[in-house]
Amino acid sequence: MEINMGINIATPVLYTLAGIFGLLAIATMITFGLALSHWDTDYSELKARIKSWWVMVTIFSLAILLKHPVPIVFFMVLSFIALREYLSLIPTRFSDRRVLLWAYLAIVLQYFWIYIGWYGMFLIFIPLYMFLLLPMRMLLNGETEGFLNAIGTLHWGLMLNVYTISHLSYLIMLPLSGNPIAGGTGLLVYLLLLTEINDISQYIFGKLFGRHKIIPKVSPNKTVEGLLGGVLTTTGLAIALAPWLTPFDLIHSACLGLLLSLTGFIGDVNISAVKRDLGIKDSGTILPGHGGILDRIDSLTYTAPLFFHFTVYFYYQGQLL
Repeated sequence: MEINMGINIATPVLYTLAGIFGLLAIATMITFGLALSHWDTDYSELKARIKSWWVMVTIFSLAILLKHPVPIVFFMVLSFIALREYLSLIPTRFSDRRVLLWAYLAIVLQYFWIYIGWYGMFLIFIPLYMFLLLPMRMLLNGETEGFLNAIGTLHWGLMLNVYTISHLSYLIMLPLSGNPIAGGTGLLVYLLLLTEINDISQYIFGKLFGRHKIIPKVSPNKTVEGLLGGVLTTTGLAIALAPWLTPFDLIHSACLGLLLSLTGFIGDVNISAVKRDLGIKDSGTILPGHGGILDRIDSLTYTAPLFFHFTVYFYYQGQLL
């Protein structure tokens, strides 16, 4: 099996990152301009959001520009923080504290399979082996009260915060032959950019034109107009960026734009349902203006695995087995 063990950053990726920093610079200047011209309006949350974007984009850019295996370690740490944040929100039994160590160990192993390019184990380790192992370890405690809720919560946490996000890391390992234009890093930047632009455009269109709520009991701010605005923006951007960063043709890029915009919305409201069930607004405070890590990666929990397997199916058939 051929895997990409290098960190050759294609020129289109560098230009795309430079363009993102340029957009952040423009957004920063606009925000400060608004604050000066409308001194009686509080723009502190908007400033905090943009500041957090500067930090996130800078750390991500450094991670993918540095030598292998730094990008893999970066996503492993991201999964660790996300799972830790998740477990801090979800009530767990005191008797399961040692079982949680096995869950954290699963993070290291999942990303180790990526590091060595063991595609088959990467696919089944958490959905199969951890699915079978965790309840076995939990039963040794001899505690049956709340067992179903405890094991379901832990399994779902691993799938949500580790398994789905690990697909971002494996994108970097994909062979250059499948995407001669920009490699796996180009695919990663393409996915992340579309997912985040979809979130932003849905928010903006919802604020400007939102009239009809979609699921008010789960996420009161989500509107039909916001969703449609996100779909149109994301699909258009997917088509425009595809020749620059990916091997996708017009049909595939349009399908991906539609897929990512719709599933990104589902990932977002999925985490919203969790927070509403727990009675909290944000999953954490690590990202000022955004909330926690879960608040920022919610859409990616759906878009990352779906994008990965779409790409592998159409452009890497037989290359990863």
